[in-house]
Amino acid sequence: MTDDTRTTDDSASIDPAEQRAAVRERYGSIASESSSCCGGTADAPSTADAPDDRARDLGYSDDDVDAVEAGANLGLGCGNPTALASMNAGDDVLDLGSGGGFDCFLAGREVGVEGSVVGVDMTPEMVEKARENAAENDAGNVEFRLGEIEHLPVADETVDVVISNCVVNLSPDKPRVFREAYRALRPGGRLAISDVVLTADLPDDVRADPESVAACVAGASPIPDLEAMLADAGFEGVVIEPKDDSESFIREWDAERDLSEYVVSATIEAEKPSA
Repeated sequence: MTDDTRTTDDSASIDPAEQRAAVRERYGSIASESSSCCGGTADAPSTADAPDDRARDLGYSDDDVDAVEAGANLGLGCGNPTALASMNAGDDVLDLGSGGGFDCFLAGREVGVEGSVVGVDMTPEMVEKARENAAENDAGNVEFRLGEIEHLPVADETVDVVISNCVVNLSPDKPRVFREAYRALRPGGRLAISDVVLTADLPDDVRADPESVAACVAGASPIPDLEAMLADAGFEGVVIEPKDDSESFIREWDAERDLSEYVVSATIEAEKPSA
């Protein structure tokens, strides 16, 4: 697929450079201060729950939480893509927006020493933190690379599974993200991500606010738009399923308005044709 595909990303109404700067600044603060990502601010995260409790709310098991050393789980995300992906021993996995590495370390356990996991994040502080966490978790089959998910630092057709947790919504060019994921996947490979989707038009002041984009809200796209982007990238078997039970934690993202009226967490699955 080339960059002149017909599908465009109209989800955000701010300058892409400004959007990336806002996201990089927010997540750099999160890496430094171990704050929660979605809603609130770096100094005052929106949820009082500890990261482990938040992970359980998102669908991670006690075994998942206990399997990873403290420091990798930063309370990020809006679901559990590692459960969705159904990884096999020996799989090569790519995580888009890997943060502190929590999902990467869980994936590393699933694929074993014969498999590998590469996490890509555009925030230097996050990559540094994730690499430190890799040493703490003795994760020899996991590595972290600095890069943008619109320009993945991986070779063509080198991974079996692409995962991501509430990160694609942050991109100002989602069609390119999906094209890059498609490029990286081997034939027959699969995409399995958790993200937020738009269910109603956002207020103008939220949609044009860089901080709202960085807080996993204003960059969300409607399901039909995401389906079109994935199909245009070449994916087949696209299935996007909203999670109604996500309303409980999305309500915590903003003290002034109920954001669950506008966005909901969803699972997004697709496959690259085998031939």
